[in-house]
Amino acid sequence: MEATQRTLVLEHLDNSRERLLQAVAGLAEEQRAFRPGEDRWSVTDCVEHIIVVERFIFANILRKIETPPQPERRPEVAGKEHAVLTRVPAREIRVKGPDPVMPTGRWPDFEVMLGEFQQTRDRSRAFAIETQACLEDHFFPHPFLGELDCYQWLLFLGTHCERHVRQLEEVKADPGFPKQRSAGISD
Repeated sequence: MEATQRTLVLEHLDNSRERLLQAVAGLAEEQRAFRPGEDRWSVTDCVEHIIVVERFIFANILRKIETPPQPERRPEVAGKEHAVLTRVPAREIRVKGPDPVMPTGRWPDFEVMLGEFQQTRDRSRAFAIETQACLEDHFFPHPFLGELDCYQWLLFLGTHCERHVRQLEEVKADPGFPKQRSAGISD
């Protein structure tokens, strides 16, 4: 990975982590569990999905960089960084992910789940800092964007998180979102 690529990946990983942590700070359980509609996710669902997807993609990257490089395939994915940077975080189109990455309540305790997010993100970040693999010579498909190289996938981790931070911000902006009660006030 070139230095500019590494810097871009780290910026997206760090910025999306910070936005997520700020967006969930101080939320009560009732707020984290609120769903604006039957087919909509809660704040908790969004965080769980981010973790599961990041772990899945990271495992695939590690597997793929162990396979023989295919530099002749680079033209197939040329320029897709733009789609990863713009289309992935955009919320104009709702996309249903595959069942294995859907939220199922894997972490009932929200603080434990945030710890899992931090640990997962730390691992992705350490890999982005340390890897010497030629990520642009290893590929696997995205269900909507088609083939991406492993550099593009690493960049995807931050933009995917950003997408779901925007989603949980939409949940918080819903008129039905529970108002937080002040401590010590009772009905």
